[in-house]
Amino acid sequence: MHLDRFRDHPSLAFADWSLRGVGQVVFQNNSLSGLVILAALAWNSWIYAAICILGVISSTATALFLRADRGMIRDGLYGFNGALVGLALIAFTSEDFRTGAVPSLAMAVYLICAAAFTTMAFASMGAVLAPHRVAPLTMPFVLVGWLFLFAVLKFDAIDAGPMAKPISPEQFSETVPFVLSTWYEGIGTSIGQIFFQDNWISGYIILLAIALNSRICAAMGLMGAIVGTVVAAVYGGPEGAVRDGLFGYNSALTAMALGGVFLVLTWRSVLYAVFGAAVASWLWASVAIFLKPIGMPVLTSTFVLVTWLMLLGQGAFKALVPVSPPEPEAPEENRTGKLGGEKLQ
Repeated sequence: MHLDRFRDHPSLAFADWSLRGVGQVVFQNNSLSGLVILAALAWNSWIYAAICILGVISSTATALFLRADRGMIRDGLYGFNGALVGLALIAFTSEDFRTGAVPSLAMAVYLICAAAFTTMAFASMGAVLAPHRVAPLTMPFVLVGWLFLFAVLKFDAIDAGPMAKPISPEQFSETVPFVLSTWYEGIGTSIGQIFFQDNWISGYIILLAIALNSRICAAMGLMGAIVGTVVAAVYGGPEGAVRDGLFGYNSALTAMALGGVFLVLTWRSVLYAVFGAAVASWLWASVAIFLKPIGMPVLTSTFVLVTWLMLLGQGAFKALVPVSPPEPEAPEENRTGKLGGEKLQ
């Protein structure tokens, strides 16, 4: 259900574009998916839901003001990085990571400007990457998020907070055995952590939101979360980090990106996506340790790094069928050959 009739509605169009921006965080060009994702955030914390709306409105309105490509605005592509930056700034400056905190006036202005800046960053990165036919993904969010989180430490008007959520496996020092709840909570929270939601129920609601637009994306996202969780457990990752979904959220995004969004879904691309999800899980720990001395969170940097490295060279691998041209379509449509070239059997 795409609800395309609202895209050009005289009074509801902007709301539709903004909801699509929320959905595009997980590759869903669907306003209903975006609405259900907001409900998932509200289930955990109304503050996060409100901040997500504020972030996506700021970045989308900036693109509209600057007269960016109308089609991209309508598809929510200028909104998702702004939504994520807003969520990150609240998550890492609040006393309680799980619920967030109502921002001060200074933080609200700071957040709105950071979200707006992702619009410029998205356009700039898109221009650089266009010849390589690779999307900016969430790199504008990662870069702007890091820069604005660094700056918080220099301004007394904004409380940096305790950064309550651990970002390095070493910070989980207690040895805890894996039990059944570790698995179903860890997998669900892996999906939730894409939106900074430390809540496994919210994660499964987000998975439902994805399935409303694309069952393939939902299946690949779930598979990626499972792969990331299992890899972390097999290699001795701390139970607390696994339960909190920290090893799985980048893997879930990577699996969706490689398993139908930017590569046409075939059995080979599924294996490619599984491999990417496993690597993303390992590299989360690597990047977390690298960033620990400067106190920065990993965000979705692992997803971007792995996906870029596995897509930039896709032309060298004849077993892979790239989506061409890259458009925000569901994997089901890519597979039928609408965007992927010849129709696949």
